[in-house]
Amino acid sequence: MAIDVEQEGAVATIRISRPEKLNALSLAMYDDLGRAFAQAAQDDKIRSIVLAGAGERAFCVGADLTESIPALASDRFDISAWDPAHLKNVPLYKPVICAIRGLCIGGGFEIMLATDIRIASNESVFQLPEPIHGFVPAGGTLVRLIRQIGHAHAMEILLTGQRFSSAEMLARGVVNRVLPADEVEPAAKELAQRIAALSPTAIQTIKQAALTLQDLPFREAFAAEAELGQRTFTSEDARRGLAAFAARSKG
Repeated sequence: MAIDVEQEGAVATIRISRPEKLNALSLAMYDDLGRAFAQAAQDDKIRSIVLAGAGERAFCVGADLTESIPALASDRFDISAWDPAHLKNVPLYKPVICAIRGLCIGGGFEIMLATDIRIASNESVFQLPEPIHGFVPAGGTLVRLIRQIGHAHAMEILLTGQRFSSAEMLARGVVNRVLPADEVEPAAKELAQRIAALSPTAIQTIKQAALTLQDLPFREAFAAEAELGQRTFTSEDARRGLAAFAARSKG
């Protein structure tokens, strides 16, 4: 039962590692997952992150129900203080690429929605079964899913509780790419390395804008965008990049 973290250059791979239980997360593993993301957010050497599950049977099937159901049903449990995706409250402006093989169900689906780019295997299966059991996916999904893919597609996934294929998730805009299982993680890491090679100031500003500008009134959003843009134009990364561009143009 572990959350494993590996680092290769500027890319960290955070892996949910409990394959014998389809990478179901114990409450302690949720805490470890949150710590792993918080540490990656604070480490200047890390520029992008890959999130994956151990083995090919599952990315993650959500919480270990033997622990989570008693906790959630307790009158003493405060769901507003619980962050099952462990990404709602982490100021993580570094891009996260999700490598999905096998089952992506319940809390695993919710965690996937907290990532930026998703690469799935052609055999992956996706589901939010919560309404079948009498509750809702309240780990950020009721906020994220409609904003990410629109009302009609999101409501079909949320209301039916049915399983969807990778092809169906690709068509609805939930995942970016579908590949054979053995190509998923290499593709995610290659993409993460490509992004990590770009200006960290620009990349992190783009993600910050994506996470913070959407809820602002129109004029306030444009003003905030200008402020973020100015921060990048005056950065050391921009100075070096523009100087290199000018030198190539003269050549």
